[in-house]
Amino acid sequence: MKCVGLGDVLRREFSFISGNFRILVLSWVVMDLAMEMPSPNFQYYVQALGGTGVVLGIIGFANFLAIAAVAFPGGYLADKYGRRWLISTMTFGMSLSYLFFALAPSWHFILLGSIVNSLCLIYQPALFAMVQDSLPPERRGMGSSIIQLIHGTFNTPGPLIAGFLLLQFGLVTSMRIVYLIVTLLFLTAAVLRLRLKEVMTKGESIRFSYFISSYPKAIRESFSVWKVVPRSMWWLFVVQTFVMFGIALTQVINAIYARDVLLIPEEQWWLVYIPLLLTLVVASIPIGKIVDKFGRKTPMVVGLLVLGASTLLFVTANLPIAMISMCLLAIGQLLGMSTVMALATDLVPPANRGKVNGFTNFISSVMMGFGMLLGNYLYVNLFPQLPFYVAAALIVPEVLVVLFLVHEPEKRVGDT
Repeated sequence: MKCVGLGDVLRREFSFISGNFRILVLSWVVMDLAMEMPSPNFQYYVQALGGTGVVLGIIGFANFLAIAAVAFPGGYLADKYGRRWLISTMTFGMSLSYLFFALAPSWHFILLGSIVNSLCLIYQPALFAMVQDSLPPERRGMGSSIIQLIHGTFNTPGPLIAGFLLLQFGLVTSMRIVYLIVTLLFLTAAVLRLRLKEVMTKGESIRFSYFISSYPKAIRESFSVWKVVPRSMWWLFVVQTFVMFGIALTQVINAIYARDVLLIPEEQWWLVYIPLLLTLVVASIPIGKIVDKFGRKTPMVVGLLVLGASTLLFVTANLPIAMISMCLLAIGQLLGMSTVMALATDLVPPANRGKVNGFTNFISSVMMGFGMLLGNYLYVNLFPQLPFYVAAALIVPEVLVVLFLVHEPEKRVGDT
């Protein structure tokens, strides 16, 4: 009887994982096996290919500007012509873009691959909109946390594989192997996404010409949508944008900082990703249930404060303290992402979600691009701790905006 009871509970808790959401979950499982493999040693790989000075900032800046360039048409096309075509087609494009990384003779090919990869992310607004379309109101926090749980669980082997390959083959060869694995896994995910069902079909098929012709109208509609969505959504967007800017300031140089300032050996850096990803696995479901049961604002404020503590702790860390900092980073990101996604879905109706996501992606990407350029510049030209102090200082106005200007709706979109 116990087993039956447990099964009933699990079916009740996770019955919303069906249809398109189930296919996306399966594709994320495959993609996440690949996603974190390059992360621990990416900064070292760029330097080994000649990318010294502010090259990391330049790559990050170009990467996010490319994402920004496709954010408006991505959101507009997702709402007007549907989600499926963009998601499935551009996942194939992303998979092939990783060949630039795998075969790069110099850092310039990393730059080119980053731009191509980011342009393919035109599907992001469609992806976020399809996830939002698929989740019932009472499971939005849980749905977001399950996504984070998948990311944490299936990202976890990535750093272990990267560390093993690094020790066996050295930096450059191991990274080439890693990117070939990433290419194959992304191709597999792209094939899975061909099974997605369209939910926004309006009788007209998308054509490549729409990417150009729709741009002016996409920009107009992405700006005008803010006239019809609640004011709280605007302030939520402001907070989200500055959080991403602060993260970009530090993530562009955290591995280099760890090696050159904290004196954590290059071959040990990948170890800090293990507690980060394990924390995502352990904390995802509890945080999702907290967001659904107790509301969005309080967990959001707590998440911001935890992010600030993580940043300050890292400034003077050794390897064990850096691991603790990464655990706090995971908790802060879980709280922030779960609450932002859930509250945005509460506030914005389906017909406008693509445009809101497109606008948010555009501004956030521009800010993250400048954040990476600025973080690398501050590290190289002023003093290395400064990017971390700036990121931590931004937490104060972010918390104040959430406390006084972001409000949960009395009735969530989709509630009956």
